[in-house]
Amino acid sequence: MKLSTLSTLALIGLCALTPIATACSQDQAPSAVEPSIEVERAWPNLKFKKPLFMTPAGDGNGRLFVIEKEGVIRVFDAKQETTKSNVFLDIRERVSVRGDEEGLLGIAFHPKYKDNGLFYLHYSSSTNDKTGTLSEFRVSKDDVDKADASSERILLEQKQPWRNHNGGMICFGPDGYLYMALGDGGAGGDPQGNGQNLSTLLGTILRIDVNTKDEGLEYGIPKDNPFIEKPKGARPEIWAYGLRNVWRFSFDRKTGDLWAGDVGQNRWEEVDIVTSGGNYGWRAREGFDQFSKKETLDPKEVIEPVAVYGRKEGMSITGGYVYRGKRFPSLQGSYFYGDFVTRNFWRITKQEDGSYKNAIALESTKVVIASFAEDADGELYVLNYAGEIYRVVPKEL
Repeated sequence: MKLSTLSTLALIGLCALTPIATACSQDQAPSAVEPSIEVERAWPNLKFKKPLFMTPAGDGNGRLFVIEKEGVIRVFDAKQETTKSNVFLDIRERVSVRGDEEGLLGIAFHPKYKDNGLFYLHYSSSTNDKTGTLSEFRVSKDDVDKADASSERILLEQKQPWRNHNGGMICFGPDGYLYMALGDGGAGGDPQGNGQNLSTLLGTILRIDVNTKDEGLEYGIPKDNPFIEKPKGARPEIWAYGLRNVWRFSFDRKTGDLWAGDVGQNRWEEVDIVTSGGNYGWRAREGFDQFSKKETLDPKEVIEPVAVYGRKEGMSITGGYVYRGKRFPSLQGSYFYGDFVTRNFWRITKQEDGSYKNAIALESTKVVIASFAEDADGELYVLNYAGEIYRVVPKEL
């Protein structure tokens, strides 16, 4: 994700196509504009410092947790009259923010958190420079609103050749395994070719078992991961590859589909539905187009995006969620995502013929879309990088 100021690139708009569509040309029509949502301030008494994600713990106690970029996790009661948040964990001394895209990037609570008190963080290390760190922590024995900072167990460390394209999202899937996004290593254009290199974890989404340990590892490899036995040299943690820099992915609560927003290079931002063993094309492809002259892929090898949009409409995608809440039936089943720079919101709906309709649902808001979030009931929120949290609601007609 681009957290710094981005230069304006006057390129082309978006088209909404099915995952098996043919390649788009550069003269695509701009996105349809079909206003259907609004955002309203949630918890008006709360303010955060560069919030990057929010999630419940899954323990049924009505609290929400917000991670702040510099390394603080705050917790608060989800009731609307809430007036303050408390510090759940402060690891600022362990978190690097030297690069614009570094920081405390992801949090995920163990599916059995209520019983075991375990949660996981993905952060840029200040002590092991240019390294993405996945760690396990434990809640304090005496205070459910405090984590034990001394309980850290490092599961995985991934060196970054540069300070950008760090990925960041971690999330437990419906299968109970932990999924993790790592960017291609940084710079521009994937100069090391990591996206198509299965011997590195860079440019991938991983799938690991935090409940076991394989020999030489602090985690286990699920037996049905796609690259355990072939090809030779492939990292068995990899679930999918050919991804440039996924900034937020999520599982559809109803179908289990894994949706991801992958930040583009020069032309296209893209939305993907990620499947086991899938190759999403980077750096040979960007969106539906050829990118690298050094690499070519058989179209049959690549899983095409669900949708893309060009530089006239955005420059840094923020992946979202399929709405499965109960408050707003008109939003049911649609995938919502946005752009960090232009602050547009999009809505993708699946049609009866299996195609996907993609349209701008809200234009140029005041919300710098750092992340989307769900509460325990599946209601949808968006985190403003400036500090507030907003609720996504249907547009009043």
